[in-house]
Amino acid sequence: MKRLITIIFFWAVSLSATGQPALPGQKLRAIPGSYVSFSVDNLDNIYLLSTTNQLKKLNSNGDSVSVFNDIKKFGEASLVDVSNPVKILLYYKGFSTIAILDGMLNLKNTIDLRRQNIFNATAVGLSYDGKIWMYDDMDNVLKKLDDEGKVIFKTADFRQVFDKALAPVKVFDQNRLVYLYDSLQGIFVFDYYGAYKNRIDITRWSNLRIADQYITGVANGKFYRYHTATFKYDEWALPENLGEYRQVLFKEGKLYALGKEGLEIYKLNGL
Repeated sequence: MKRLITIIFFWAVSLSATGQPALPGQKLRAIPGSYVSFSVDNLDNIYLLSTTNQLKKLNSNGDSVSVFNDIKKFGEASLVDVSNPVKILLYYKGFSTIAILDGMLNLKNTIDLRRQNIFNATAVGLSYDGKIWMYDDMDNVLKKLDDEGKVIFKTADFRQVFDKALAPVKVFDQNRLVYLYDSLQGIFVFDYYGAYKNRIDITRWSNLRIADQYITGVANGKFYRYHTATFKYDEWALPENLGEYRQVLFKEGKLYALGKEGLEIYKLNGL
């Protein structure tokens, strides 16, 4: 806890020296526990995936709301998508299975991708209309599935479009566009009909997030923010100690940092 307070202090000092806004931090809360990842939806609900693969939902005040604990059936979750607070997506890559939960983490449906001959979906995420986007690495296409797992749309083979094969690790549906993030080649942008629009030269960013008009992430000891409309980059130097946390998230003036002892949440001014 003291470590993160120190981080915020020195971060504020370094930003003031470089002309960037200072970011003094006020601790909001700490959530102790052993977690492998977390997510935050647009209502500030927090979803914590534990080391035992239990998914826990907390409200914006940190109070427990519900738990999904059906771990024996599905194994280890590799992705939690909370972009729609009333429709939560969990992807179990090892079993090529998607689980759909409601806002109270009740299981609504499961999709076995193998029944659609999909055996290696490398990027999975919810679409704006409640359907599912996924990149099929074996077919090299972006596909859209309905709630039963049926393919209702797919692009042309990307090997016919790009000189080099894509290897996306994340897919986002934002601003009426679909973003495929290949950490080595950049972010490839498509419309809802699968037409290629452009590539954003953002590579090797961790903790990548696309929301509204911003793309944010961490790389080379800095926090970056890219505005998709103005093409402007902002950057803030981060202290080295922040790298000790396994996951960090900057969202609407808050810093979420996941470490060995749990999740810590701070309010940041000026970001």
